[in-house]
Amino acid sequence: MLITLSLIISYLLGSFPSGYLAGRYFANIDLRDKGSGSTGATNVFREVGKWPALLVFSCDVFKGVSAVLIAKAFNLEDKWQVLTGLLAIIGHIWPIWLGWKGGKAVATGLGILLGISWPVGVTCLGIFLTVFSFSKIVSLASITAAISLPIFMTISFKGGDFRYAYFLFSIVTMAIVLWRHRGNLQRLKDGTEPRVSSVN
Repeated sequence: MLITLSLIISYLLGSFPSGYLAGRYFANIDLRDKGSGSTGATNVFREVGKWPALLVFSCDVFKGVSAVLIAKAFNLEDKWQVLTGLLAIIGHIWPIWLGWKGGKAVATGLGILLGISWPVGVTCLGIFLTVFSFSKIVSLASITAAISLPIFMTISFKGGDFRYAYFLFSIVTMAIVLWRHRGNLQRLKDGTEPRVSSVN
């Protein structure tokens, strides 16, 4: 019963449409029809503004952290903690409230990672910020951080305490982020991906 409840709560947390609501409240627009069509913080930044984007980013991170902490509060095993996290990601990408069209799950994935292993989460965030500070390209920073995730998750296991569920989560999360950024990857290859400094 606790497992089922945790999974349901996690999906509903992930599907909370923070970006969509910010677009409606601050600019009276539907983000699904603007820019990249994503309801994530990056599209909020481009179409609405810096402070609404920061609010959305924080909310999306909180959704991920909360999903994992709920599972931990229920004393669920690693595999269920990971599954609740993945349900939050699924909810963010395919929210029931918005016709299954949401964001790219980078911030929510970071939140889940912070809940599972905060040192790895902080490290990946540091990589994101470093790449972004040099490139000013959010997608490149997100992709780089995602690729580094399985590496640092493996390094975090000490004394032979290999946590298979956590490692699997790192692989699946990396794959989801890369898949969600497939259009960005093509634009990066073509040299047409916009930089934050060039966005109004």
